[in-house]
Amino acid sequence: MLTCQAWPEPIVRVQTLAESGLSSIPARYIKPCSQRPIKTTTTLAPHQSDDHDHVNIPVIDLQHLSGEDRVLREEALRRVSEACREWGFFQVVNHGVSHELMKSARELWREFFNQPLEMKEEYANSPTTYEGYGSRLGVKKGAILDWSDYFFLHYMPPSLRNQSKWPALPSSLRKVISEYSEGVVKLGGRMLNLMSMDLGLNEDYLLNAFGGENEIGACLRVNFYPKCPQPDLTLGLSPHSDPGGLTILLPDDFVSGLQVRKGNYWITVKPVPNAFIINIGDQIQVLSNTIYKSVEHRVIVNSNKDRVSLAMFYNPKSDLLIEPAKELVTEEKPALYPPMTYDEYRLYIRRQGPCGKAQVESLASQT
Repeated sequence: MLTCQAWPEPIVRVQTLAESGLSSIPARYIKPCSQRPIKTTTTLAPHQSDDHDHVNIPVIDLQHLSGEDRVLREEALRRVSEACREWGFFQVVNHGVSHELMKSARELWREFFNQPLEMKEEYANSPTTYEGYGSRLGVKKGAILDWSDYFFLHYMPPSLRNQSKWPALPSSLRKVISEYSEGVVKLGGRMLNLMSMDLGLNEDYLLNAFGGENEIGACLRVNFYPKCPQPDLTLGLSPHSDPGGLTILLPDDFVSGLQVRKGNYWITVKPVPNAFIINIGDQIQVLSNTIYKSVEHRVIVNSNKDRVSLAMFYNPKSDLLIEPAKELVTEEKPALYPPMTYDEYRLYIRRQGPCGKAQVESLASQT
């Protein structure tokens, strides 16, 4: 557990700043020049087309995986493999989660963030668990902050699920959180099975490494990115790789903001309607012994519109040791990471906040 019980500085809600009518952002949100987003929406790699509409992460139709057409099924499996090995990020359609439920979840959370500040402050979080209404990641004093607020809650394992900590308003939100989370967690298990098979492991290997379907860790972070008067100076979320296992993101339907690093370039993800964006986290990079790699990503903000996105983090049980799968360790490619629990691993992120891939890369140098 963290020893820090309180934030190092008074918390300022970014939404409140944005709604105050300010024309310039406070200095604590201004990123160093090297970290600021460029003005173009997409930075292209040399081999890519200059038609921005055709630059995107892979899109996979999961319906084909359970269909009777063997050719389509094998093609879908190949695309999953390619996306995991070459991108670490992809979108999935026909994933089994109701489109109406996805829309309802996003709309109700937007309603929550538009509630009066006093109501939201009843759920204010602390660095001990991060659960609740928050506005910063990391407890480093004097850190340059991101232009975003969020709500973080636990869903799995059931012993950590506490609906009294979930927003009571809008009145249907708690019910929708439960239904939405159940569907997305089921999708996460399905994706782990596909990845296990692609890695040449038993189908349930990764799920068991995470603790099994009843003991996995799953938590939801709903991100609110207010409109910003100087979007070229700041970020909604600084560059980072996700410390957990797998992230399943429901993006905003109308405003793009997620950018994924591909080599030395940032690609702005264009969400496909009714799709989830899935990405590999550090724990799967460790388990796969870098056959799959987590990918650095960030969020840019917008001067005209705010954004809401829902990120479900599908993680290992916090006290299980995570290490490269023995089947993937050879004399030519020894284990690249020492055994470590997810509890131990995520302390770094909780203390420092988002910091690229510094954590997982530092671990590889310790073996």
